Parts: sequence; C-alpha cells; structure tokens
Amino acid sequence: MTGAGPVRVVLVEDQELVRAGFRMVLDSQPDLTVVGEAGDGLTGLAAVRRLRPDVVVMDVRMPVLDGIEATRRVLALPEPPKVLVLTTFDVDEHALAAVRAGASGFLLKDAAPAELLAAVRTVHAGDAVLAASTTRRLLDRLAPGLDPDAERLAATLTGREREVLVAMARGRSNAEIARHLVVAEGTVKTHVGNVLAKLRVRDRVQAVVLAYEAGVVRPGDR
Repeated sequence: MTGAGPVRVVLVEDQELVRAGFRMVLDSQPDLTVVGEAGDGLTGLAAVRRLRPDVVVMDVRMPVLDGIEATRRVLALPEPPKVLVLTTFDVDEHALAAVRAGASGFLLKDAAPAELLAAVRTVHAGDAVLAASTTRRLLDRLAPGLDPDAERLAATLTGREREVLVAMARGRSNAEIARHLVVAEGTVKTHVGNVLAKLRVRDRVQAVVLAYEAGVVRPGDR
C-alpha cells in the first residue's frame, strides 16, 4: 500500500463500459490513478494481490466469484485496501452482505462523477462512506428486523456513546459530532473507538449497520 502519491485504485466490475467510465473519471484527477481492472471477483483478487492498491471499487454481481466473497478475501489479506462496493437499489441485500463482509461503504452505479470521487477519497482517508445521500437511502431500505445479538452489544454502550453512534448514523464527521455535543474532537475520537470496540466492528459503516439492527437508529431517522 502506498503512503504517498496518487491514491491507487483497482476497478473490479464485469461491465466493461461501466469500468471504462469510472476509469476516465478517476484518472482525470491528479490525486487518483487506476492501476488495474478486472471483470470478475477472482481476477480482481489476483490484481489486488499483485498491485496492492489503496482502494478497490468492487461490483457485487459478477461471474466466477461474486463481489461479496471477493470482498471477504481481499480484506483477509495482509494490510488490505479499502473496499467500496458498487450497487443498485434492486440488489440491496447483496450490498448489505458486502458491508458485513467488511466493505467501507457502497455507491450506486449511476452515481454522479463527483460522488464517485468523493467516495474513493473518503474511504482512502480511513472513514466510511456514510455522509453520501445514496448510502443513507440504502441503509434506510436495508434496515432489517431487530437482531437480539446486535441489541445485546448496543446495550453495552454508555449514554454518550449511544449519542455518538446515532450521530455517526446521521453521517456526521467527528468534528460535527464534537460541535453538536459541545466536546473536544479528541473526546469524540475516543468515544468512536470505544463504540467500535464494544460493538466488535471494523469501522463506522459496520457500526451503523449494527445500530439499525439493534433499533438504535430506525429507517427515516435524521
């Protein structure tokens, strides 16, 4: 994984025209570069092993190996890249499965170029794609019934940690949460770390999915 220079991206998408469009958008930016492409999950996994990108843009429905299993395998690699999942509203359950597999967020295939660029930069920066309106709409549609295991984990949070989790689910950054709660940003970072540890999740996206499953956040909440 590179620490300097442009963000290195691998595109894993079976529709060649979609891939070409994404490559054109990403390569137009000085801070982003597409270093590899693949038309199925297995070839994509090989490309990730060989090229060691910073971010993988991963389709869900692909031949040979689907994007859910490919995401699991990519994230099991040493020093794995971030994974941004491509989806459409008619495969919501697959997008959720990919997030549970460790993806840092999802993006609609017909997203505007600015949304693609923002999403890639956001996941590379170590955050989850939560603020994007497409992700919020998907989470609202994806929200399943209450999960007893999720409820038990959520019950371990303090009142303040629960407030932070709700703010995360609303797409607020640490700085925005700090202003909302009138605390230092460093305090919010500590709370976020505690939330992730108590919920036993990898990142903010998985924490928010669990918040929906536990009923801490409900569809339509803002």
